[in-house]
Amino acid sequence: MTDILDELQWRGAVAQTTDEAALRQALADGPITVYCGFDPTAPSLHFGNFVQLVALRRFQRAGHKVICLVGGSTGLIGDPKPTSERQLRTKEHTAHNVSRIKELVRPFLDFDGSSGVAHPAILVDNLDWTAPMTALDFLRDIGKHFRVNQMIRKDAISARLESQEGISYTEFSYQLLQALDYLELYRQYDCTLQLGGSDQWGNLTAGVDLIHRAEGGSVHALTSPLLTDSHGVKYGKSEGNAIWLSADMTSPYAFYQYFLNVEDASVVKLLKVFTDRGREEIDELERLVKDEPHRRAAQRALASDMTTLVHGEAATISVQAASEALFGKGDLTALDAGTLLDATAELPGADVPVGTGLLDALVATGLVDSKKAARRAISDGAVSVNGTKVSDEQFVLGPGDYLHGRVAVLRRGRRNLAAARQR
Repeated sequence: MTDILDELQWRGAVAQTTDEAALRQALADGPITVYCGFDPTAPSLHFGNFVQLVALRRFQRAGHKVICLVGGSTGLIGDPKPTSERQLRTKEHTAHNVSRIKELVRPFLDFDGSSGVAHPAILVDNLDWTAPMTALDFLRDIGKHFRVNQMIRKDAISARLESQEGISYTEFSYQLLQALDYLELYRQYDCTLQLGGSDQWGNLTAGVDLIHRAEGGSVHALTSPLLTDSHGVKYGKSEGNAIWLSADMTSPYAFYQYFLNVEDASVVKLLKVFTDRGREEIDELERLVKDEPHRRAAQRALASDMTTLVHGEAATISVQAASEALFGKGDLTALDAGTLLDATAELPGADVPVGTGLLDALVATGLVDSKKAARRAISDGAVSVNGTKVSDEQFVLGPGDYLHGRVAVLRRGRRNLAAARQR
């Protein structure tokens, strides 16, 4: 328990703490109770949220008590963005998302003690204590502890106040609701540490201040740096580049391929933040990035570890087989239907009905720009269907060429692939 903060710092997962020395002492005297909240503004969490889930997982495995909060009430309001008002979700939509996220987080934390952790995790919904509270009670018991001049210093709120659109009282009050969560968990579970992204610092410290004013208690907040892509853009649904944790929103194959294609400059950072690999392993992978970048050993390790953690070992084996079949020497016909369709969904292609000649199929899928070019590619021995080279330009795609009755994989040369799809 005493080295968890050192581990998080080495892994680049610490941006700010309210009082590092006091937090270190609390962790040494532990176990302590730690929580992190996730708002159900979408039917899945995304890669950016995963930083906090992994941090909760590390705290639990280090012997501490962890609480995962799904924001059934805060999700109805929405944490204010610096640029514009959020669109309010219906209560039914939010409840659906809450249910989805509750199921999504269960594999990442041990809620029943089956893995041998010292303390099973707790899953809560803040709607349980917010919904019964009247507006008068909220204003008297919570609102009286806040000063507006402090609230408007939060970056998102100050930016909105300076804009023409301004900010509604609804979103302005969000930080009170999140602070209420911390106070409630402090009272119920003696929770003394809240985790969040660095953009949540104002909300986290609001909770710290509320507990101090309402209960005289001393608690902590710890944030992690926001992960950004190669252009410095935050990973997340609001930025339009979300990598979702739910398989029906980002397939395991697409998830694996995303991390397999991470740039060299980012891969070591992501290995530290997300995987359980130790210093020696990561140091060696970092060396390989520098000395043998063509092997992409670090990316393969990251993609394998991340996919296994999120989707399970069986899914990782399937998507690795699909990747090898498409881009290596694997057998496309051995892939199950789901993995094949996920993998080929990432390829360019077109609807190509049974009975279409190969020349027309090559043109339709964009592998060549003319039948003349298609004939030349076939005569050069550069064309294959489902991994089998075709030398006859009169070849016609028959029912048996559509794997699982859905798709034929066409190849021109070593790396140019396309999907001929039968709808």
